[in-house]
Amino acid sequence: MDGDAQLVKAKTEAALAMGIRADEIIQSGLLPAMKIIGQNFREGTLFIPDVLMSSRAMHASLYVLRPLLTSPKLAAKGKVVTGTVAGDLHDIGKNMVAMMLEGAGFVVIDLGIDVPATEFVKAVDTHRPDVLAMSALLTTTMEELQDVVVQLKEKGLRHGVKILVGGGPVTPEFAMAIEADAYAADSFNAIEAVNRLIAGEIGFFAVS
Repeated sequence: MDGDAQLVKAKTEAALAMGIRADEIIQSGLLPAMKIIGQNFREGTLFIPDVLMSSRAMHASLYVLRPLLTSPKLAAKGKVVTGTVAGDLHDIGKNMVAMMLEGAGFVVIDLGIDVPATEFVKAVDTHRPDVLAMSALLTTTMEELQDVVVQLKEKGLRHGVKILVGGGPVTPEFAMAIEADAYAADSFNAIEAVNRLIAGEIGFFAVS
């Protein structure tokens, strides 16, 4: 919560040396702290730079745990492809989502920033994820979200994947209009949305 990446890394290594399981470190150590950080962020007592420091600290722990997170037991929670749409170079929120999903036991394929619709479609075809999570932080790139949905339909891939969208200018109404399955207002709500989609909740919903 203080954003001390070196301390988090050292404590993670110490915990493993004591025989504490990777999943227990994540569930009892990392995720509860990130949940509090998310609440503080939503309440306006923490800001993006603070959250980014905390996320980097969490990532320091995940770096140590990653070799253990590839086991089928921990990876069985689901697979998520994520990325920021074409024309958009913002990645802070997307990176936080990817890190927290990894920490929660998901397999994450991060396509990065400025991702063309064709690349999202290719990734869905190749990796067959449970969820496709896309962000658009500019009003000028919002239509790229719709383009991805359209191309997935054209390729016959839409029915096999749940689509989560978010980003500054994106609204629940826009998400519904482009036939996404879910909308999340921020990185923390995105994790809840993915969990709900993976759990098989049917129909559109907004997490905000």
